[in-house]
Amino acid sequence: MKYIYIALTLMLSLSLNSQYVQMYAVDLNEGSEDDYLQLEKFWSEIHEEALSQGSHNGWSVWKRTPKEGDSESAPEYFIFEAYSSTEQMESGYNALEIARKVYKGKMSNKKIQQMVQGGPTDSSKERRIYQLEGVTGTVLVGGSIKPGDIASINLMSKKTDDFEKYESEIWKPIAENNILNGSLRQWAIVKVINRSENAYTEWSHLAWNLRGNTKNVEYPSGFEWEKMWEGFQSSRDMSDSTELTCVYAVN
Repeated sequence: MKYIYIALTLMLSLSLNSQYVQMYAVDLNEGSEDDYLQLEKFWSEIHEEALSQGSHNGWSVWKRTPKEGDSESAPEYFIFEAYSSTEQMESGYNALEIARKVYKGKMSNKKIQQMVQGGPTDSSKERRIYQLEGVTGTVLVGGSIKPGDIASINLMSKKTDDFEKYESEIWKPIAENNILNGSLRQWAIVKVINRSENAYTEWSHLAWNLRGNTKNVEYPSGFEWEKMWEGFQSSRDMSDSTELTCVYAVN
């Protein structure tokens, strides 16, 4: 068992380095959720083909669980599109060309163009876009992400230069331990490297936790941990967690 643990720990140390994600926070028009989901279902086929062509490394849509005190502009959905490099992220792909390929014989060219341009109705009130770079994290265990998976995100604002070191050297081993006990499938810290003009600027980093199949979350205790936790708290401000449920996934 000791050797299995060592091997898994080594695997977990190979994290999200040099991984990039484009995240969309989607604020919907009232009453437009069904139209929005139909639009993302249409796009899922495009992303499947884009993945096979090597244009990105994966795509997923997640519904946010509402929270008490939500602002009017709180997003109903988050979209994550993964890339291996900034070059891949910035290169993009011809969505209309791919759509015509995957929907050939299934949909008219007029309808395809309409859907690529946002559908017959404008379901999104606003989309705030963030480009994220992986800082540290674990591998994904328990298979690929799929509809029904539950995750949480925490927005964080860096306060000290050693913030990322705290996450990499102290919190990461805790996340790895919770992967071993089955309560967690993946953990990562990413930082914002670019954002759209309408995007919020109050946060610099995001913590990602993909829930496992148990609730046996384990945290350290004792005097030494209390002192380290004081350092954690002084290194960043962190929001309450936001729960997400996967609706569509291409990986």
